[in-house]
Amino acid sequence: MIAIGCDHAGVEMKKAVITALEEKGFEFRDLGTDGEPCDYPVIAEKVCNEVLSGGCERGILICGTGIGMSIAANKIKGIRAALCSDSFSTKFTRLHNDSNIMCMGARVLGNGLACELAEIFLTTGFEGGRHQRRVDLITALENK
Repeated sequence: MIAIGCDHAGVEMKKAVITALEEKGFEFRDLGTDGEPCDYPVIAEKVCNEVLSGGCERGILICGTGIGMSIAANKIKGIRAALCSDSFSTKFTRLHNDSNIMCMGARVLGNGLACELAEIFLTTGFEGGRHQRRVDLITALENK
């Protein structure tokens, strides 16, 4: 199960991502918005809480630039959110950082690229090994 949410700027991209990934067999929990104006930190918190609770494996957040969602999500302990705008970074944030939330900008990316990046994010595993030590160091920073 994947948690997905957006602010009012990301509604059309969220719909496109859900449609494309449902066709590939992914299941989603849509946590809003459906178009009404909203504050992106509220949506970020909902999606992150679903991931942290174990109700969803990973999350996708979409706002105008992806930056606001990324900042908000990374304030929540246990979240490693990555702003994704290219396939290389999207792949390696999973491989090396074990990111559990991806953020995208609806005013920055086209829907087609967003769908491709979401698939990469959801199908790429964490390598572990030396990267686990680094993820542990990130966790230690958040616990200070």
